[in-house]
Amino acid sequence: MFYCYILECADGTFYTGWTTDPQRRVNTHNRGAGARYTRARRPVILVYVEEQPDRSEAMRRERRIKKLDRSHKKALIDQYAGGGEPCTP
Repeated sequence: MFYCYILECADGTFYTGWTTDPQRRVNTHNRGAGARYTRARRPVILVYVEEQPDRSEAMRRERRIKKLDRSHKKALIDQYAGGGEPCTP
């Protein structure tokens, strides 16, 4: 399986990515071996994860989420935390 995810960084910013193993990827980011963006913003926490059928879809979804402004990302995260199905903006 493939996943698109959003991390909340220690400075309150969001980082979006895709992976095959969300928890392993969070651990990688927190070790400082992940994306350059998260290295100086540790620790990070996983606030959103969405399963995707394949790598291409995960990468497409990542790009769509990255284009969202902060308020739309926050709404997506809040919906996920509330147990709702993720929407596709």
